[in-house]
Amino acid sequence: MKEPRRRGDFKEGVNTMVINTNYSALTSSRQLGESQGLLNRSLARLSSGSKLINPSDDAAGFAVATRFDAQINRTQAANDNIGNAISFSQTQDGYLKKVAKALDRMSELSMLALDGTKSDVDRSLYDTEFQNLGDFVNSTATRDFNGVSMFGGAALSVTVNAEAESNFAYSAVNLTGASYTSATNSSSITTTANATTALANVKGAINKLASDRATVGANQAALNMYSEQLGVSKDNLSAAASRIKDVNVADESTNFARYNILVQAGTAMLAQANASPQSALRLLG
Repeated sequence: MKEPRRRGDFKEGVNTMVINTNYSALTSSRQLGESQGLLNRSLARLSSGSKLINPSDDAAGFAVATRFDAQINRTQAANDNIGNAISFSQTQDGYLKKVAKALDRMSELSMLALDGTKSDVDRSLYDTEFQNLGDFVNSTATRDFNGVSMFGGAALSVTVNAEAESNFAYSAVNLTGASYTSATNSSSITTTANATTALANVKGAINKLASDRATVGANQAALNMYSEQLGVSKDNLSAAASRIKDVNVADESTNFARYNILVQAGTAMLAQANASPQSALRLLG
């Protein structure tokens, strides 16, 4: 028959009183260190706003967040490129407005030169202004934007996404084409016959200018759409990256308070555990 366990009879282990090894203090010290580490990590998260302080916090999440950050930066750079292209287009259209004004006046002068009550001397006076306006149009054809010709007839390739794929082909405007030069270089209104030819040439240039300005407007509309698309993409990518790396301040504040209490309690218990062996000295008195 099994004897009943007597009070004070411990089979699981024997409590001993020693001085060299303070097991309670060692355990308390280890737990205090763990709590202090958690507190430091929580403090770092709250101070930085990020829950990924080290890659070990979330290895896969850290890799994904890194790729997201790079894609977000590339998206912003692509949007900056589009912004520059829009500025290019706006500057281009600004010049074309003045060219349109010049061509309108040239067509008006051509009509005035067809007046049968005017002499060729009068027409030569009209022609002086006509030629000056033609020179103005020719001069505009040489203008550039940050060293890039605006009217040389070369199309631009504009990056419109973060991967630089399927770039937008910005349609060119060529003020040196035959439609313009026939009106500005090969026309005069010194006679009624010349004025008739000049009027036809200027009307052709005006028609071409109308088409070119419509092209510029179409370029701007497309670029604005691409810019809006990139803006939405950047917002969504930022939100996705935020869910991975940004700390939830409410949750982390709760953890910080908990770890702070554990550190304070652990410090107090470690002090108590360090004082426990002193009771052994009473046996030596």
